[in-house]
Amino acid sequence: MTTTAGRTARRPRPSGAARAWAAFVIGACVTVAVESAGACPFCGVVSPSLSERRDAALTVAIGEPAGPGDRADGVLWQPFHVRQSLRGPVGTGAVVRARVTGPVEGTALLLETAPARWEALEADETLLAHVARAPPTSDPPAGRLAWFAARLEHPDRRIAEDAFAEFGRAPFAAVRAAAGALDAAQLRAWIAEPGIDERRRGLYGLALGVVAAGDATGVDHAACSAALRAAVAAPADDFRAGFDGILAGLLVADGPSGLSAIEDRGLFAPHARAGDVRHLLAALRFAWQELADTLPREATAAATARLLAHPAVAADATVDLARYEAWQPVGEVAALWGTLGRDDPLVRRAVAGYLSACPLAEARAAAARIAAADPAAWQAALQSAALPARNAD
Repeated sequence: MTTTAGRTARRPRPSGAARAWAAFVIGACVTVAVESAGACPFCGVVSPSLSERRDAALTVAIGEPAGPGDRADGVLWQPFHVRQSLRGPVGTGAVVRARVTGPVEGTALLLETAPARWEALEADETLLAHVARAPPTSDPPAGRLAWFAARLEHPDRRIAEDAFAEFGRAPFAAVRAAAGALDAAQLRAWIAEPGIDERRRGLYGLALGVVAAGDATGVDHAACSAALRAAVAAPADDFRAGFDGILAGLLVADGPSGLSAIEDRGLFAPHARAGDVRHLLAALRFAWQELADTLPREATAAATARLLAHPAVAADATVDLARYEAWQPVGEVAALWGTLGRDDPLVRRAVAGYLSACPLAEARAAAARIAAADPAAWQAALQSAALPARNAD
């Protein structure tokens, strides 16, 4: 007996060998990065925020240029007079040599990142005040995000980028806990604004789902859900960054009905645009990791299995199913060897990994058939996945 989608129900516990094969496939066959639970997976690469850099520094000070910069070993350095020490032993009037990304002409924030090693960031009074007032990183994450929420679209782009970095690097649990500080009307406007930065659109879509899910009255939920569905349906090209965050936001807001809405847009179809399907797979990974209380993992695994037929993500979906230990679609995975795998070695590598990890007799039989029909191709797939040949047991 099996569940409707996902793990085999009431099957014998995998042997140590099977668990070892699972470790191999998870470690060797992942063809895309698995998003970290510690940060927004839809925000791209996010650098440390200013408060993180401030609190990690040995010394923090305000300074002014003491002369022009000079380049050494490809790095630009510039001397600064210390005008005020915010933390640490450096005295007013001291001169420090700091690394800069470009010549600094005005006031600078000086950070001693290691003994006698400084960095300088050009900063006017507005940015210096922001850095000084930002809550310490030792404060509870949700409280810190509540402070930064009002600054996400600050007129000073440096402050707006810093607020984005705080949200982009925060755990999803903290974003959920800070839902009360997020303005639903603003988020709805931002995800619909054509000129909004696409990375931000992904974060705002996710945040909008958080606000909708946390609305006890249902008033904001209806409006937020409608905005997310409209964003999913909006026409776009195949390179819409942030679309994965919009899809994830809909899953956060509406769970199974959100998944149905995504299906209604045709995103599970084999002819769906490759970019959209990649975004969908990323949203499903997020759902598996973070939304088990909203979208049952069996449903997430079943949805992932439906993407096996799409050439753009067949290999990655196969790897995800192995990570989830979702063995029900073993037949569909095995069939990929002779269909999409015929022209895509990544698909064959993923199939070899999945069948090697799967503890079911059906997987062993499929692996044996493939190996018997084309021993060289099977061995090549195992080797590309860094997997030794599997014993018949």
